[in-house]
Amino acid sequence: MEAQNYDNYEEEDEELYEHHRIVVDPKQELLRIDKFLMDRLPNVTRNRLQDAIKSGFVKVNEKNVKPNHRIHPSDVITIALPEPPRDTEVLPENIALDIVYEDEHVLVVNKPAGMVVHPAYQNWSGTLANALIWHFQNLPTMPDNDGRPGLVHRIDKDTSGLLVIAKTEQSMTSLAKQFFDHSIERTYHALVWGEPEPTKGTIDVNLGRSLKDRRVTAPFPEGDHGRTAITHYEVIKPLRYVSLVKCNLETGRTHQIRAHMKHLGHPLFNDATYGGDRVIKGTTFTKYKQFVDNCFKMLPRQALHARSLGFVHPATGKQVYFERDLPEDMNSVIDKWEKYVNMVD
Repeated sequence: MEAQNYDNYEEEDEELYEHHRIVVDPKQELLRIDKFLMDRLPNVTRNRLQDAIKSGFVKVNEKNVKPNHRIHPSDVITIALPEPPRDTEVLPENIALDIVYEDEHVLVVNKPAGMVVHPAYQNWSGTLANALIWHFQNLPTMPDNDGRPGLVHRIDKDTSGLLVIAKTEQSMTSLAKQFFDHSIERTYHALVWGEPEPTKGTIDVNLGRSLKDRRVTAPFPEGDHGRTAITHYEVIKPLRYVSLVKCNLETGRTHQIRAHMKHLGHPLFNDATYGGDRVIKGTTFTKYKQFVDNCFKMLPRQALHARSLGFVHPATGKQVYFERDLPEDMNSVIDKWEKYVNMVD
């Protein structure tokens, strides 16, 4: 169970699939439901159970309850989630990997856009995890990390760029702590609509699941919802209608850059989820719209690339740094915008 999937969930929005049905023993003593389930559901933390209960995924005798609800003998507890039940086993698949660096402790790969990092609903195969299982044996996992061998972080399906994979338990623990401490250096390049002002700054705005659509990350400027999220940005190539922006993550929230840049008024180019798949800056003339549509066809995804990654090597204790240039689709669209701007000047 992932707690981030439970925030602000409205049951009527999606079909739920029953994952567990537990009939309480007739001799069971009164016990809080979260404590009761902790002993019966492996690899699930108490916090995640409480989030699931609060969000209505857990019912007792078909009724919603609170985490401090006490179960009684013969109660029927059901746990239903939006995703169908699935075995956590990841099957090996012979998928080529763009390996940037590898030793006996860590692996750094350059993930192409369109590849999902780990299996999930509607994407059970063709993922980076499937490829890793094929290429390597006995990759470690962490508690609550079934189905994600060696993975300590992820990037969105349609975001390209660098990921580090742990090849040993020691590496997994070390990297997980560095991510938890926000000491990992991560730089992204994004093509956004317009020219942000100021051209360099910090976005310190809480992010969380949207209260209207749980699939979207929303900003909470008042800090009344969500979690702390900090993005440092700098415009490195202004092109009047669009800009290439460098973003450094201080935190790592779901869709952080995409949601923060939308909040700033400059959504990522062709980011359908956050409104960047339409003309945001420029005229409505037919020729201009045709030009933009052609750019969308060349770059059929949000324009985001995880360009660099720096961390302390788990075995040597030394700082290491890796970088990969923009992929062809982003480079081509940027070149096209440069030529367009020069032509209309």
